[in-house]
Amino acid sequence: MVLFFPIQQELDCISASGDILGKIKFDGSRGEHIFCIDNESISLSESEKISISEKIASLDSGNDSIPMQDDD
Repeated sequence: MVLFFPIQQELDCISASGDILGKIKFDGSRGEHIFCIDNESISLSESEKISISEKIASLDSGNDSIPMQDDD
């Protein structure tokens, strides 16, 4: 299981144990969302990879969005 927590225009990807796995960001040059791992020493489980891939697909298809933070 992966928890997705919005920070600015990114999503922190947090494991079930509370570790930050990385961030999902929008790559404007490619026009799609990408996963950026925070620490190269972290090894993602198969279920975490699937969960992150599903979230990216949902974002790219427009079925989901990253909430914008209101700083006012």
